[in-house]
This record gives sequence, C-alpha cells and structure tokens, in this order.
Amino acid sequence: MADLVKQILTKPIQLADQVIKAADEASSFKQECTDLRSKTEKLVALLRQAARAGNDLYERPTRRIIDDTEQVLEKALALVLKCRAHGLVKRVFTIIPAAQFRKMSSQLENSIGDVSWLLRVSASADERADDCLGLPPIAANEPILCLIWEQIAILYTGSVDDRSDAANSLVSLARDNDRYGKLIIEEGGVGPLLKLLKEGKSEGQENAARAIGLLGRDPESVEHMIHAGVCSVFAKILKEGPMKVQAVVAWAVSELAAHYPKCQDLFHQHNTIRLLVSHLAFETVQEHSKYAIVSKATSMHHAVVLASNTNGSATDTAHKLIEDDDKNHTLPHPLGNKKPSHMHSVVATAMKGQIKQPQQNPINGLNQTKVNGNNSQKQNQAHHHSQHSLSSSGLNNKGRELEDPATKAYMKAMAARALWKLAKGNSPICRSITESRALLCFAVLLEKGPEDVQYDSAMAIMEITSVAEVDAELRRSAFKPNSPACKAVVDQLLRIIEQADSDLLVPCVKAIGSLARTFRATETRMITPLVKLLDEREADISKEAAIALKKFASSDNYLHLDHSKAIISAGGAKHLIQLVYFGEQIVQSPSLLLLCYIALHVPDSEELAQAEVLTVLEWASKQSYLIQDEYMESLLQEAKSRLELYQSRGSRGFH
Repeated sequence: MADLVKQILTKPIQLADQVIKAADEASSFKQECTDLRSKTEKLVALLRQAARAGNDLYERPTRRIIDDTEQVLEKALALVLKCRAHGLVKRVFTIIPAAQFRKMSSQLENSIGDVSWLLRVSASADERADDCLGLPPIAANEPILCLIWEQIAILYTGSVDDRSDAANSLVSLARDNDRYGKLIIEEGGVGPLLKLLKEGKSEGQENAARAIGLLGRDPESVEHMIHAGVCSVFAKILKEGPMKVQAVVAWAVSELAAHYPKCQDLFHQHNTIRLLVSHLAFETVQEHSKYAIVSKATSMHHAVVLASNTNGSATDTAHKLIEDDDKNHTLPHPLGNKKPSHMHSVVATAMKGQIKQPQQNPINGLNQTKVNGNNSQKQNQAHHHSQHSLSSSGLNNKGRELEDPATKAYMKAMAARALWKLAKGNSPICRSITESRALLCFAVLLEKGPEDVQYDSAMAIMEITSVAEVDAELRRSAFKPNSPACKAVVDQLLRIIEQADSDLLVPCVKAIGSLARTFRATETRMITPLVKLLDEREADISKEAAIALKKFASSDNYLHLDHSKAIISAGGAKHLIQLVYFGEQIVQSPSLLLLCYIALHVPDSEELAQAEVLTVLEWASKQSYLIQDEYMESLLQEAKSRLELYQSRGSRGFH
C-alpha cells in the first residue's frame, strides 16, 4: 500500500510545486496569485504528510480524494500560468474575472479539508483520540459515503472495542438500505469485517457476522464475499467460536445461501453441513459424539436418554432406531462420511458381546447387562476414542453445555435455518444431511422444540423432501419405508397435519406430498388428514392439500390406483367438486387436476357417479381459465371419456 500511495501522490505533489513556482513568477493579479500560493503550500504539506503515512492510509477514500485534488491543482496551475503573460499587449488582453480566483481559492480550501480528513480518518485510535472527524467537503453531496468510510477506517485501525462499534454501525446502515450495503462492499468493508470475525471479542464477532449476513442481499455481493474467503472463516467459527457467535454465523450462512444458491457447494466443501448438523444434534439426540463408534451399548444409552426426555412418536421411533442400529451395528457418521478405523471394529466387536437381546426391551436390557472390569475398560476407551474423533474432525464441545437455554435454542433454530437454505435444490447437500442423524434431530425438534426451531426444521424437511421427489437415488436411500428416521419424520408431519392449527401446516403438507412415491399400498394414514384439509377455509392450505394429494393420485405414482381409492373413501370427491365450482382460482386448478386423475383411475366408482363428477368435468371443459395448458386439456378430455364409458347413463346403474 505504501508504494501505491506514493505513486498516486507523486503527480499532485509535483503539480502543487509547479503552482507555487508559477505564482511566484506572476506579473499580473499578484495578490490573487499570492493567495493561491499560500493555500497550495498548505495543501502540498498535507500531501507530503500523506505520502509519509503510506500504509496507514485507507485506500478507497485516498484514491477518490487524491484524484479530485489532482484535478483542482491542474486547474490552479492553468489559472496561475495565465498571470505570467509577458509584454504590454498580453497583460492588457489577459482578462481573468475575479470570480474565477474566488472559485479556485474555494476549491483549494476544499482539497485541504479533504486531505486533512483523510489523515485523521486513517490515523490510529490513540492518535485520533476523541476528535470529531466531521464531514469532508468531498462528501457534501453524499454524506453517507463519508460515514461508511469512517466506520471502515475504524475497522482497519481502531481498538477492538471501537471495531466492534464500527461493525455495529455498518449493521445499521446495511439494514436500512440496500444501496448502503453495496457501498460498504464497494468501499472495501468485507475484508476488515472478516478479520474482526476471526480476531475480535465475542460482541465484535457477532456484529461482524451480522453485517456480513446483511450485506449478502444479491448474488453479486455474495460472490464478492465468497472470493474474500467468507466460507473458510465461517467454518472456523462454526467449529471453534462461542455459541452466540456461531448462531449468528449460521444465520449469515442461511442469508448468503438464500441469495446466491451457487455458494451452497462451496459451503459444503468447507464442511459447513457437518458442523451445522453437530449443532442441531447437540442435546437433541443425546450422546451424538458416539456416531464415530456406533454400538449396541451406545445405541441403548441413546434410547434411555430419549425415553427420559421426550414423549410420543418421535421417542418411539428413536427406540426403533436403536433396534435398527443393533441389526446393522454401524450407522453413517453425522459429521461426514468416515471409514471405520481398526479401533472402531475392535470396539464394535467388544460391545457386541456385552449385550443380550436389547431389541426386546432396551431399557431393561441395559439394567440386566453384566460387564466385567475388562469390558468396562474397553467401553471407556471407546468413549474416549469417540470424543477424540469428534473433537479432531468436527465441533469443539468445550463449554457448550454451560450456555443458557435461549442461546442453545437460537443456535438450533439458526442451524436448522442454514440447513434449510443450503439444502434447497441441492442433491449432494441433501444426501449429506440425510446420511447424518439430522432427520432424527428434525423429528425430535418438530415435536419438542420452540416455535422458531420447529418452523425452521419443518422448512428444512420440506426442502429435502422436495429434492428427494425428483432425485430417485436420494429418495431410495434417505426415505426407505422401513427407515426409523424416516418413520419419525413422517409421524411428526402427520401429527402436525392432523392438528391443522399451526404455521407448520403448509411446509408439512408439501413434505408429505413430496414423499408420495415412498409410501406402500398399505400406508394410507396420510390420505384422510389431507382430504380433510380440502375443506379448509384458507385457500392456500386447500391448494397445498390438493397438490399433495395429486402426487399420490398421479399416473407417475406406481400406487396411484390404491391412493385414488383411498381419497374417494375419505370423501375427497365432494370436497373437490366444491373447490372446482366455488373455490378461489388458485385452488380450482389443482383441485380439477386431482379430480381428473381420480376419475381417470377409478371411473367405475359409485361415489364419483353419485357426486356427478362427469357433470363437473363437462362444466370445467368450457371454462377457458381452467384449461390454459395442453396437458390439462388432454387430461380433462381423457378423464371425461373414461367416466362416460361407465357413467354415460348417469348414476342409475349404481342404484
């Protein structure tokens, strides 16, 4: 920076010297030239002081101010040179308005003020003391730019506390106005914010992380921060930082991923997913550090803790997960894919011989298990190895259990939110999430977590299932019908849908719809609560229920016939007719689509005949706003043809 400063200051210093020399040689307007000379001497003294400061100068305002100063000195030199005219004729015909000298004097004064402000704003905190910097003349037309320069300069040169305050000021500016956020990025604010995040105190780190999250409001801004190294800094904080800072960083990750999906993979490469899952699992699925070495003993302990802390279906499914662990002996590591080490195999084999029939009654089995001294020693070694495995490859657990409950809850909410945004439309990330214990964590949090944690968990599940809907491999691996974690999630989704009284309803309905192709023919318990939602007063809920049921009844679903019959049995036909006739337009189209699929697959249904579905379809075929695409028109005609084949004589044949 020192060389760069000297380079950009060389020309204005030379110009100032030329102005001084030309003023001394003036043969006309001597008083005016003397005034300009005096001001130029003050200015060049400041410019030489700036050149000596070198590295201490803040680059962005330096460039702007020196460029303007150079232009002023060029004009001053041109004016003074006119006053050196020789000969009587030249002196007589050299007419310079007095206003021109006054204007030039004012511009030199402004340049003196700008360079003085630059030296003050670039000074260290001790040198600056409590001096009020004020506004430099250059910022008269845009005072907010000066404020941004001042705060960023403090981030570069201020004390730790001053840098924290400056970051907080940038938070306020970025929150108030998108344009201010762009200015902060353009004026070089990202670098010192990241440095504060790495080196500052807890409060300063929080402010820096919050500022970075607010700055990432568009793809261009996020891309700039990615190039500045935000991914690696965030990963380091999520691994080792204070929990309050980690929570804000997790929120910032969610903001950057939401506004620039291309950064999802970069966060994934920096192990952000496994670190977020660790925060999600902490005190949600107890003893999650045992993921490194999964054995019967650790699985049973997990069951005991869950049984003592939770109730309901998520707890029951957790016990089933224990049974599944006992059958397979190993489960994927939640913090990443890890090959079993030799110690892993030794400990797993040792644990296998310690437990007798834990599947029958995990809790009683634990009480009845007998271990000798050698086995106890092996178990302690396993625990030590497990803890070492986590601390060396994942999260730093030290002191986390001492955090206050509000901080822990906020951390979980932000971890779930970040996973939600990172998972959106990204198969590899969804696969990493589902290969960990995250699904089980989401199930437990949906049941027991605070409202914001429940909402973020529901949204994360919605995005993961949405990807699984179009990714057959992910669907088969993560949502197998006999998977305990999958069962736990489905149980909670259905519980929320059946209650139908929370903000979680829409994401849960969408998630169940996305999983439509994973359910067996005998698994029909989700149909009835979805059909009931068709009679919901709120149009958006009825619409989502119709869309979800359409995925069950669609021809793409192998079990469409069974699901169509189940929808009819649950009374879906009468609700759909009401929605097609009288529903809002956003509900009419998905309801008509679902009705067509049901009519297509079960045309001989007596319920459809009695409900006069054929009449509804004939009416709909004449409503142009309902059949705006070719697929809808084709499906409607096919459904009508099928119904006419069985019901052309009306419903008399069914009485």
